[in-house]
Amino acid sequence: MPIPPSIAAAFHAPDTVAFLLGLGVMGGLIVAIGAQNALVLRQGLARRHVGPVVAFCAASDAALIMAGVFGVGATLAQSPAWMAVLRWAGAAFLLWCGWQAARRALSPGHGGLHAGGAAGTLAATLGTTAALTWLNPHVYLDTLVLLGAVAAQQPLGARWPFAAGAVAASVVWFVSLGYGAAALAPRLARPGTWRAVDALVALVMWAVAASLVAGGP
Repeated sequence: MPIPPSIAAAFHAPDTVAFLLGLGVMGGLIVAIGAQNALVLRQGLARRHVGPVVAFCAASDAALIMAGVFGVGATLAQSPAWMAVLRWAGAAFLLWCGWQAARRALSPGHGGLHAGGAAGTLAATLGTTAALTWLNPHVYLDTLVLLGAVAAQQPLGARWPFAAGAVAASVVWFVSLGYGAAALAPRLARPGTWRAVDALVALVMWAVAASLVAGGP
């Protein structure tokens, strides 16, 4: 069945492309299962304080994404020398992250995730969430440096859609983790599930690294 011209045109519109790029880049960066994501999953598995934890993580990411796209990214766009340095450094880091994810995907000892350690008051849980979010150096590298570097390569008018796509990826991810964890508990406990996730992460990381290199002079 042929795609209507209006829909086909929409999918090729610059804003849509920028939105999907932001969605894909942030999705690839956020999917790696770190301490923050593990905490959200455990709260979801235990069904405790899920809404506040998800809201805090998504709001924190949104603030950092905006700072990366319109702060660091805008500054980088005016400095070709720094843009080149960070583009190559970011590509190297993403290649390394992809390699680490690929190694985990190929490892038969990859563990599943369970609900241990999810108990606690709301204040204590949010305090832990804040620490895992704002004291994690990788979150700044992902949102300020890497997202900023990719955003700096976009036309000025495409940066809002790019940022919106990145924020959407974060919101969808945390909502899925928090509220989908209980329903997916049997699968989340299987090492094979996380090996598949890591394989996807590796592919996305390598694809983003290639786009960074290809976007330079």
